[in-house]
Amino acid sequence: MKNLLLALVSILAVLNTAPAQAQQTEPQPYWARSWYAAPLAATADRMPPPLNNTTVRQTVRVSLGGERFRLRLSNEFGDAPVRIGRATVFLIGDDGTPVAGSERDVKFDGRPGAVLPGGAPILSDPVDLDLPELSRLTVSLYLPDEVPQPTIHLLGLATGQVGPGDQASAPELTDAVTTTQRVLLSGVDVERARPARVIVTLGDSITDGANGTRDADRRWPDLLARRLQAAGLTDIAVANAGISGNRILNPRAGLGVSALARFDRDVLAVPGATDVIILEGVNDIGMAWRDKDPHPPTAADLIAGYRQMIARAHARGLRVFLATILPYEGANYWSEPGESARQAVNTWIRSEGEADGVIDFDLIMRDPASPTRLAAAYDSGDRLHPNDAGFRAMADAIDLNLFR
Repeated sequence: MKNLLLALVSILAVLNTAPAQAQQTEPQPYWARSWYAAPLAATADRMPPPLNNTTVRQTVRVSLGGERFRLRLSNEFGDAPVRIGRATVFLIGDDGTPVAGSERDVKFDGRPGAVLPGGAPILSDPVDLDLPELSRLTVSLYLPDEVPQPTIHLLGLATGQVGPGDQASAPELTDAVTTTQRVLLSGVDVERARPARVIVTLGDSITDGANGTRDADRRWPDLLARRLQAAGLTDIAVANAGISGNRILNPRAGLGVSALARFDRDVLAVPGATDVIILEGVNDIGMAWRDKDPHPPTAADLIAGYRQMIARAHARGLRVFLATILPYEGANYWSEPGESARQAVNTWIRSEGEADGVIDFDLIMRDPASPTRLAAAYDSGDRLHPNDAGFRAMADAIDLNLFR
């Protein structure tokens, strides 16, 4: 009898665990952030057009393709809930017109609309539409209620539209006004059958693409994504986490929380993140001297900030590549003490050995005859931000073998 009872118990144990084991063997999808715009609070002097019973239409260029995708919408800097009445997407062809048959309604928990809680992001349901690498995706959000405090990304460098009423399904918006800000839309994740590598580029306006050509996708992270695809590295995405004016150590209204404060959200929490390229520090130095900060950050302060980011990334298994700070003599916040701090930081970056590699943008971008200045061929005109050719030089300077 005892043996019979033991046999019955064994049979029941097998029956109870069989479904769980079957579930574990089912293939799981892998998500990778293919496009990103780091969220910001909209300040009173930098608001998008009024949002109340309006449709917001925005176009993004993804880096990595996927079999399906989902949207990340953000209300992280809003105190009140934001209601999405409808959301639609379609692909844009090379001729600038919608790709026939690519229109899709976006659902949230199976419903056509959603409520973004105050202070939080949400993810859409997966959209059943193949998204090719480097393709352009248009997203339309119908906002039936007033959104007085929208979460944005200030420097979108892409022409979006805001039109009256629900025009989410319209091929073209009527009576619309334009905006170059990103409104509520902060990410596109692609679904893959196997894990992809995601390179997050954490930076300031130089990474954000300031002074680059609008609607051309010529930021250096965009061009890096194109190089990767052209080189056959088709399992690598680039997620641009640049914020114009951003600093490593201190926040500033309209310029985002500090890199240290946003590192978890904008790097560690990015789906599929495997690598991060950090190009920050010039604003810490320049703004402090321009604004006569009684306690400007020293090189040691900035190095401590870099070390914090390295440690946090390594703890999560990410590789870290530090980029040297570009020359900026002639910019409106250059100073000799600031230059000394930049040189000290760059010397440490080149020799520190704590990160997984160095990308020497300073060496590539400086004027050989005057190394504290940007080369004229790469200067957009303000002695600080590269032009399109400069962004190309930066992307071309990155050794793709780092990511093979």
